[in-house]
Amino acid sequence: MGRRSVKENKSIYQLTREELGLTREKAAEMIPGLSPERLEKIENDRIQTQPEDVMLLAEHYRAPILCSYYCANECPIGRVHALRPESKELAQIGVETLNALNQMNRSKDRLLEIVEDGRVRPDEYQDFTEIKAVLDRIALSVANLQLWVNEQIAEGKMNSPEHPAERGE
Repeated sequence: MGRRSVKENKSIYQLTREELGLTREKAAEMIPGLSPERLEKIENDRIQTQPEDVMLLAEHYRAPILCSYYCANECPIGRVHALRPESKELAQIGVETLNALNQMNRSKDRLLEIVEDGRVRPDEYQDFTEIKAVLDRIALSVANLQLWVNEQIAEGKMNSPEHPAERGE
């Protein structure tokens, strides 16, 4: 039987495994191709985590947030460009999305005025920056909703839209 870690500043990978009540040995048994030693190195940031490893952990731990975390925090491209979705309740995602869409609705005419000539003039830059911030909020809301759906699928509460056979079609 493995020892319980008392380490501070645990990685998201270790925290997720421990929340499931799994030792590294048990986790490695359920994840094909992943040894307890490799898992220990991933959890303690002693090797560069590979996307394939994260996908396996996310699938077998039923924790899609691991993929979002990896893309936003460990992938060199994602650290600069990725959205950072968060696990939230559906109602909160809905309210945030509708609020952002309402703000965009109020800004759409101004956006048309700005982009009509194919450029952003200096006197339009402030308004354009504010509109882009609203669009960024909409994109993040969509990412939060996608994460929520993936979590529901992982927990068996919803079937995957990519696999219609699971819905009996």
